[in-house]
Amino acid sequence: MSRNCESTRREFLKNSGVLTAAALAAGARPQHVHAAGSDVIRVGMIGCGSRCTGAAVEALTADPGARLVAMCDVIPERIQEKRKRLIQQFKDRVAVDDDHCFSGLGGFRHVIESSDVVLIACAAKFHPWYALEALKAGKHVFMEKPHGIDPLGIQTLKKAAALAEEKNLCLVSGLQSRYHSGYEETIRRIHDGDIGDVVCFEEYFLRAPYCVTEREPWMNELQWQCSTQYHFNWLSGDDIPQSLVHNLDRVSWVMGDEPPLKCLGLGGRSTMTAPRYGNVFDHHSVVYEYETGVKVFAFCRTTENCYNDNSSIVHGTKGKASLLGSEIWGDKAWKWKGACNPYQAEHDALFRAIRSGEALNNGDFMVYGTLMGIMGQIACYTGAEISWETVSQSDFSFGPLPEDCHDDMEPPVLPGEDGSYPVYQPGITDLLG
Repeated sequence: MSRNCESTRREFLKNSGVLTAAALAAGARPQHVHAAGSDVIRVGMIGCGSRCTGAAVEALTADPGARLVAMCDVIPERIQEKRKRLIQQFKDRVAVDDDHCFSGLGGFRHVIESSDVVLIACAAKFHPWYALEALKAGKHVFMEKPHGIDPLGIQTLKKAAALAEEKNLCLVSGLQSRYHSGYEETIRRIHDGDIGDVVCFEEYFLRAPYCVTEREPWMNELQWQCSTQYHFNWLSGDDIPQSLVHNLDRVSWVMGDEPPLKCLGLGGRSTMTAPRYGNVFDHHSVVYEYETGVKVFAFCRTTENCYNDNSSIVHGTKGKASLLGSEIWGDKAWKWKGACNPYQAEHDALFRAIRSGEALNNGDFMVYGTLMGIMGQIACYTGAEISWETVSQSDFSFGPLPEDCHDDMEPPVLPGEDGSYPVYQPGITDLLG
């Protein structure tokens, strides 16, 4: 995969095809007043990287009444760059004046105040807390994965999901597999027994390093780390919650969103050790085990010049299935022939729900898939076997707490004399106590 964030994300879209006509045919939408006495739905962006920009494109595409009204990012230059790009595509539907471009870690509050729908796609450390604050303010939320990077973040996510339910607000997940009609049909067939009993899963997300950037001379340490947040675990959670979480969410879906019993993991850094790679691992292997004996063999890697693969294979007693290929082999061989853009479909569903007044809440599967990723990451960092019971009851956090972060803070991890950042050591590191 390309090291460029935008092309990495778009590779999935290229392989998935375009949204089907059926998915676009939303039918007549009840009209509701949202902002300034009109049917306008005000949209705000928390984060101005490629993913939140993509979410803004999809939101504006999903509903002709959607207007982008506010943007924020830690890096001011990103705001201006992405605002210009969005105006070129959507013209006056991008109504973000200079007074509604907010920089710094406190800018999210101004976006929440200005919007009806908040798109959250920034450093994942902040995702659950920002979502909770937006829901407290009565705003609908689209939250990109991962939906938390540690057990304490999952506790916040649970509160957010419960509050969305209480207030009849939408909380929609960026785990877009759940909105892919081909995956949905494949999993329905698995549940109907087309491959027999599920025996095990093979899950791969192998690629080159993601979003590698060089430090600009004007950046202080906090700005640098935030600008390349995928390479610092206190901001992103590392590659299992960040990338392999899609695979784990599909596993959870097949398994009826029942949690695994336990997992063990192997991981570390082999070649991606320069300072620009921060303090994350460059390879992980995790084995999850369910109470039924079903095992998940899950692998992710961010290393250059290596074999790459992105696949989800389910093995059964009477055949096997490729979720990403939407295909079954065995006595009931089958292959899906449709096309779907799940990134667009999730936003179509969000705005249909807002227009209808019926809340769409993805909280349940957001918790399960994300916590599977977190427990696997902790297993790799520590070398310990981690149980679902232990991780789900833990209040461990990759500090500092999101609400304690500010623009003048010193990051919790700093480079050594050689410029490299300290890395967790399996067998020595103890995170859960």
